[in-house]
Amino acid sequence: MAKPPLSFVCQSCGATYSKWSGRCDACGAWNTIVEEQPLSAGPAAKSLGTKRGKGMALTDLSSEEAPPPRAASGIAELDRVLGGGLVPASAILVGGDPGIGKSTLLLQAAASFARAGTSCIYVSGEEASAQVRMRAQRLGLKDAPVKLAAETNLRNILTTLEAEKPDLAIIDSIQTMWADNVEASPGSVSQVRAASHELTRFAKQHGIAVVLVGHVTKEGQIAGPRVVEHMVDTVLYFEGERGHQFRILRAVKNRFGPADEIGVFEMTGDGLAEVANPSALFLGDREQPQPGAAVFAGIEGSRPVLCEIQALVAPSPHSQPRRSTVGLDSGRLAMILAVLEARCAIPFSGLDVYLNVAGGLRVREPAADLAVAAALLSAREDVALPPQSVVFGEISLSGALRPAGQAENRLKEASKLGFSTAIAPAQTKALAGEDMALRQYSDLAGLVGDIFGAG
Repeated sequence: MAKPPLSFVCQSCGATYSKWSGRCDACGAWNTIVEEQPLSAGPAAKSLGTKRGKGMALTDLSSEEAPPPRAASGIAELDRVLGGGLVPASAILVGGDPGIGKSTLLLQAAASFARAGTSCIYVSGEEASAQVRMRAQRLGLKDAPVKLAAETNLRNILTTLEAEKPDLAIIDSIQTMWADNVEASPGSVSQVRAASHELTRFAKQHGIAVVLVGHVTKEGQIAGPRVVEHMVDTVLYFEGERGHQFRILRAVKNRFGPADEIGVFEMTGDGLAEVANPSALFLGDREQPQPGAAVFAGIEGSRPVLCEIQALVAPSPHSQPRRSTVGLDSGRLAMILAVLEARCAIPFSGLDVYLNVAGGLRVREPAADLAVAAALLSAREDVALPPQSVVFGEISLSGALRPAGQAENRLKEASKLGFSTAIAPAQTKALAGEDMALRQYSDLAGLVGDIFGAG
């Protein structure tokens, strides 16, 4: 019997090719085409046959069944990101850079869940049980009723979970799991997909919440096929810079709560500590205003977060000036520089531009445009912005300023931290009952002329 032809599938979009290629023609992604084991060419592959299956259990959409209760961990930042707590029979994928603190966070979470009455099993595929106990002892968690196991065979793990029937199972990590019915090495695309599918199916059938730990690639994405992110209910990223002690747990997908919610932690000698007021953490000391610094009133998920955007503009010794950003999209910076030159007649040619978001935070929302422009102008003119002022607003390509969403929450957070002035686009409503001045501008040229006397 002739062997079926080889199949090469793109892990980003699912396009199929007859031979390997470095770039997918369908989605344009590089190094995503992987060889997959083809289906057999026998009759079973063409049809399910005449054998009847088992009928499915159907429920009415109007049935008034109570939703399953969430299990609270007692870690407020983690519960916030999960949408209020852990949902039974859910699958959660947690990704992050090596050494960022994923295992520490989940071990603390398992101990907190267990102390609250949730039965937990922690399965480590990378460390021995004694090594996990050593970390728990260092974190002061040795008295927590968490069951440990060191195993990579998926069949053994599922058998144990079925016998123990825990409320929560943590698998650290999914790349080390090995399914003996798949002819591939651990960590390969086929193994990761098969292990994720089996664990997710097991969670749904037995009502067990499963947390999968995933490694990330150099591009910052969770390693393995993207279909794994579609299988699970929640995808969390644990972010942070090695030079900073702050860590951010960010939800990028959540079927049971808001996406883009964040939880802020601080890495200490005793593990990860919650940060109840991240705005004060990211701002630091601001007694004396400095040129090139602007405080941005942003929104992360459902909470307002104030952070400092720092800019440095210096003459460039090279023919091609540098444009360097940390914590902000470089394409956004290029757009703002182009608008400043085209609409406000302020050139940045021949000048190196460096932009940084203090504290290791990553800013993704377009409402940061005005704060970035204010920081760039302040650095270029060597003029500090008005003291105790926050900035937010979106810049269009015409130079007009567009109002940002949830302006009231931004202003409330700024007022709570002692800021007295807000620089915002026109049509932004002032905060009622608060002694906070609101300086509004309809376009970027008006802000440049008013604050910096040019444009």
